[in-house]
Amino acid sequence: MRLKFSDSFTFGTKISDVKVPDELLRRVRTGVEWIDEGLGGEGFTPSMVTMFTGEPGAGKTTALLTIASGLAENGALVVFNTAEESLFQVKRTVNRLGLDANFLVGGETNVDDIIKGIDELRNRKEHQGKQVFLLVDSLQCLDDGHFSTGRITTATAERSLEKLTTWAKENFTSVIAIGQVTKGGQFAGSNKMKHMVDCHLALTWEKKDKDLLGHRKFEVEKNRFGGTGRTSWLSMGSNGFEVTAIEQN
Repeated sequence: MRLKFSDSFTFGTKISDVKVPDELLRRVRTGVEWIDEGLGGEGFTPSMVTMFTGEPGAGKTTALLTIASGLAENGALVVFNTAEESLFQVKRTVNRLGLDANFLVGGETNVDDIIKGIDELRNRKEHQGKQVFLLVDSLQCLDDGHFSTGRITTATAERSLEKLTTWAKENFTSVIAIGQVTKGGQFAGSNKMKHMVDCHLALTWEKKDKDLLGHRKFEVEKNRFGGTGRTSWLSMGSNGFEVTAIEQN
């Protein structure tokens, strides 16, 4: 998608005159080995838009809450917006996992309301200077306001992602959004969405290897701002994911 140029530049500006803002140079690690190593060891980049896909029941929400906790613990302003489960369900999961619940939450489905809400939060005095992360569960549950009736179609998720991407790039903020996958393993949306994002995380079930049967496989399939690091094999316990093995790509 095409983004507007900053007010500081005009079309045809010399690349030598473009200075990368300091805000875009400070990466944020989650402190969770299998996530950070998957991203090449450097963590998330400001303005990075990430889609996190996985089959139903693979543990995407658990992983996203783990990311939220880690980012908040490392000083970022993190808002976890659940458009799929209730906030009570999210809190129960947080308690079960024993996570540091130092992140903020929301339960909006309208994309414009989500952006308005997080902009109000990031402009508060106590949040000034913090890197901002919006985590969304999930894209397929969002309403971009295209239909007055609130009807959601397969194109709604794409338009929602476009709005979130524009907002992220213009404000040096980062978005990590879950993208649903059908039971048949197909992405519930257009392939264009995978090209729109900067990073693509994937969490899948292992169903063939007898030694790893039932384990989850975590991979970074795309990362414009760094390496794709390693593949992690994870087991799911009562306290969340535990690393079984890590393979160098």
